[in-house]
Amino acid sequence: MAQEKIYLVGVGMAGWAGFSAEALEIIGKAEVLIGHQRHLDIFPDFKGQRMVLGDLPELLDFLQKTDKRVVFLASGDPSFFGISRFLMRNLPKERIEIFTNVTSMQYAFARIKEPWDDAIFVSVHGRGMPAAVDKIISAEKVCVLTDRVNTPAAIARELIERGAEGYEAWLCEDLGLPGEKFTRCDLRGLLELKPSELNLLILVKTYEPNLVQYPLIGIDDDEFQTSKKLITKQEVRAVTLSKLQLQDDLVMWDIGAGSCSVSIEASNLMPNGRIFAVERNQQCIGFINENLKKFCTRNVKLVEAFAPEGLEDLPDPDRVFIGGAGGQLEEIIDAVDKRLKAEGLIVLNAVTLDTLTKAVEFLEDHGYVVEATCVNISKTRRLTEYKMFEAQNPVYIITAWKGGE
Repeated sequence: MAQEKIYLVGVGMAGWAGFSAEALEIIGKAEVLIGHQRHLDIFPDFKGQRMVLGDLPELLDFLQKTDKRVVFLASGDPSFFGISRFLMRNLPKERIEIFTNVTSMQYAFARIKEPWDDAIFVSVHGRGMPAAVDKIISAEKVCVLTDRVNTPAAIARELIERGAEGYEAWLCEDLGLPGEKFTRCDLRGLLELKPSELNLLILVKTYEPNLVQYPLIGIDDDEFQTSKKLITKQEVRAVTLSKLQLQDDLVMWDIGAGSCSVSIEASNLMPNGRIFAVERNQQCIGFINENLKKFCTRNVKLVEAFAPEGLEDLPDPDRVFIGGAGGQLEEIIDAVDKRLKAEGLIVLNAVTLDTLTKAVEFLEDHGYVVEATCVNISKTRRLTEYKMFEAQNPVYIITAWKGGE
């Protein structure tokens, strides 16, 4: 005998008044009403069996066995970060009928008078923080469903740690309830707030007025704060980035980051990626912090260490750029080789034949397939009323494939 349907009904911000006539009729005919206590309380006169939402395996066992007419109350649109994904994954879809309502996210955007068609939506409710923050950093506008552990303050701390402070924040609490509250602040302001457990967070990216003048790739060398000898120059940087074969969502290490010019342009090319700039020179660290702030770079984390120290705590890389080794080239290659993901890439820039020879030898000894490219750049300069080409020192760009043949 066919089992009764399960009706999944969204509860909006307006409570009883927000239900359609059809949804109210379905609820009135239910034999079992399931939901959070605050949702069940909307129907104090319901005569059938009430079940407070609890352990999902127990709930699934009940739904698989029952022949009663069940209505499941869920917040907003049940298919938007809601229970419907779990039910449709474990029950025949033909048993489930869904009636949507206004989500808390829609409601929040309306109340703060901010369009939401260009926003992304992220849930950290019962989920891990790092992947969610990766998505936040790459977004212009984001709405986050929080929980008791992954609080607005915890999210703010992670963003600040990654140098991604350029957001206007809206903390939206107790939506649809008499005490609902909307607080506008910056990320550091979130650290001081103690919100209600029922909250969501809206973040809108803010920019420095002149940020749009900078290209994704090919930023002029003079735009970077740097010691002139410790920067991968514009044309070499372009070739280096092409050799790294960047894709979104990758993890990249930039060892001997110098001015951080490679990391900054890499972050533009992989906004969902994670980049770790490793540098120990205190003067360079000052320049890096200035550059990260100037270019509003949000997914580059500075690691103050003398490589290979400091690498052990980083996530395994897909790509590694070695711009400077500080005399520790073999030790760095040893450390990278143990951590580099399958089919990962190492790109190393050398300015001397000695470094070129050592790098190729070390990498081949570790089983890498190696290609070396010599980049010779000459640029025009004015000589009285004439122009002439002035040659820069050649740079050897070494690319090594792990597991290649």
